[in-house]
Amino acid sequence: MKKSMPRKLVSFAVIAALGVGGYLTYNKYNGNKAEAVTYQASEVQRGRVTSQVTATGTLQPRVTVQVGSQVSGRILELHADFNTEVKKGQLLAKLDPKLLDASVLRSKASQTSAQASLGKASALKNDAYTKYKRAKALAAKKLVAQAEVDSAWASYQSAKASVTSAWADLQQAKAALDQSKTNAAYATVISPIDGVVISRSVDVGQTVAASLSAPTLFTIAENLTKMEIHTSVAESDVGKVAPNQRVNFTVDAYPGERFNGVVKQIRYSPKTESNVVTYDAVVEVENKELKLRPGMTANVTFIVAQKRDALLVPNAALRFRPSAEVMAKVAPPAEAAPARRPRTAQNATGKRPEMTDAQRAERRKRFQARRNKASKERTIWLLDETGMPKPVKVTVGITDGSVTEIVKGDLEQGAKVIIGTGKGAGKTKPAARGRGGNRRGGRGGRSRSFL
Repeated sequence: MKKSMPRKLVSFAVIAALGVGGYLTYNKYNGNKAEAVTYQASEVQRGRVTSQVTATGTLQPRVTVQVGSQVSGRILELHADFNTEVKKGQLLAKLDPKLLDASVLRSKASQTSAQASLGKASALKNDAYTKYKRAKALAAKKLVAQAEVDSAWASYQSAKASVTSAWADLQQAKAALDQSKTNAAYATVISPIDGVVISRSVDVGQTVAASLSAPTLFTIAENLTKMEIHTSVAESDVGKVAPNQRVNFTVDAYPGERFNGVVKQIRYSPKTESNVVTYDAVVEVENKELKLRPGMTANVTFIVAQKRDALLVPNAALRFRPSAEVMAKVAPPAEAAPARRPRTAQNATGKRPEMTDAQRAERRKRFQARRNKASKERTIWLLDETGMPKPVKVTVGITDGSVTEIVKGDLEQGAKVIIGTGKGAGKTKPAARGRGGNRRGGRGGRSRSFL
């Protein structure tokens, strides 16, 4: 009994080893066989696609004038309020003129005094000239000394200079009077343009001080039926925006309504915020119904390009790449590289021949053209009748971030392009019809052109 136990253990170990070996062998040849790859496909369709750049901006009147006061004083009267339509020259406000009128009277008195001083100086000059002539005549008859003639001449010159000084004082007094009258006129604030008052900063009885700068009393918009949007366009997108380009935008006040505009100007001055460089693109907007108000935030969409009845594929189809094993089976073998041209006698030394500026420019132009063409050439994969991927070379056009236009290639409407692998192989997803991509604005808008 004791001898049979070790035999049983040995037999059990041998059976277990054979079982494990058989299991591993089965898994190697059958159990670990890769599952068949399933593909998700989408049909190629025709539709409209729009390439665009999005940004945010602020609505502003095209012409805004800040009306201030050049003199200090207390507000005595107000003749305009918020939303008041005003005409050029219309009275807006009036300051208390008492101190200004007193200044005018003081300047008038100074002018009268200066006028009198000029008359006195003129009389003294005439008297000095008479004395000089008498002394000169007596000196000719040897009746007075020459020193008396010289003294009379000096007195005459001094009186003449006093007249000039008095005349200058009179001119200064006149200027002071004109200034006082001008300041008194500034006590009445008038509108410089036709427009609408969009801001009022003072009330009756309030004192304004214009010692250092002119305080703003009113802000007037010239014409609210014509407005502008100042947008911040990112530096990566500013090359796609151009004057006279069409623009669509929305505002939060009317979420279901879309407004139109035209790009007026792209300003060269950059703005840098948080290491993000943006440029101000000015958009002209018609506001005939006066729905749009200054200060509203606009979500702007710049229409870069638009195509109707274009052949469209999902962007996922352009990003799809099958596994290396599949590519080795279905992709055509790579073409052999063309043999290099032998060196000519001119460049046998290894030195490049000299090129003119025109030749360099033409060479750069050709290189850039080849580079642009290569960036438009892509490979997409079709699902053939056997369920296997089939590569197709295509040339892409514009994109809205969801679908891309196919401008060249062996591709027809209704063809199934592979967009991924995994579950849902038997379900063909329709391609999203291009209708403008992202509708959500953002600061320093970004174009929806990622493939």
